[in-house]
Amino acid sequence: MQDFQSFRPRDPRLRAVCAQSKHRFSRHTHDEFGIGLIVNGGQISASGRGQVTAEPGNIITVNPGEVHDGAPLDDHGRHWLMLYMEPEFLNDMQTDLGETGQVEFERPVFDNPDWANRFYRAFQAMREGKGSAAALAQDETLIDLLAPLISWRSNAVRPKNDPPMERVRQMICDDPAANPSLQDLATVANASRFQTLRAFQAMTGLTPHAYILQQRANQARRLILSGKSSLADIAATCGYADQSHMTREFKRRYGLTPAAFRA
Repeated sequence: MQDFQSFRPRDPRLRAVCAQSKHRFSRHTHDEFGIGLIVNGGQISASGRGQVTAEPGNIITVNPGEVHDGAPLDDHGRHWLMLYMEPEFLNDMQTDLGETGQVEFERPVFDNPDWANRFYRAFQAMREGKGSAAALAQDETLIDLLAPLISWRSNAVRPKNDPPMERVRQMICDDPAANPSLQDLATVANASRFQTLRAFQAMTGLTPHAYILQQRANQARRLILSGKSSLADIAATCGYADQSHMTREFKRRYGLTPAAFRA
């Protein structure tokens, strides 16, 4: 059993996914905020916010850059819905709500029937967004869903990043297709290779190599969604050996092939 349907609401900063799968997702990250609903089955996942189990009716969340995994609770897999939002979208909503500070989902799982109903209304508005009143319905249901979640953590202070490791991280993000050695990264950090490896993993939750692979996958996903390049060109741009290499890595992380993701 495996079925992924991805579609874009009216706002290009949003993405909606309807999924059914037995796939075990390895540790990965997203560039976006994500909020979802478990419809059937269940899953267990681990992140910096701890290991949790999500069951039918539970709301699940993920923050940008948060390293997490996910596996079904049993052989029957799970059915879930997700809304992904670029940080800029939530920043704009935060301003509308008169909040300040860093936006962050505090908990990875919420068991709240009212929020589950709000999520389903918002998701349906995204999926059925046609007609002159569609934009209004999408805005209203998203605000109704997200306002209480944003206000919980809008004044939270994130831990400060390690400046040398932040330079290394930014170097990787600027050119994920590059193949720097550990010594190259250590030179940027002005540290030893061992210090760089340990400190980078402590800050990001991933080794430098794993972080590079994740950034390549994130870049590939963005380019696929843009629809402006062929899959072969995207593979070359992102530093994969060829399109087949990209397909294997993409499916391992996201549960579907680049071609299926683009469809």
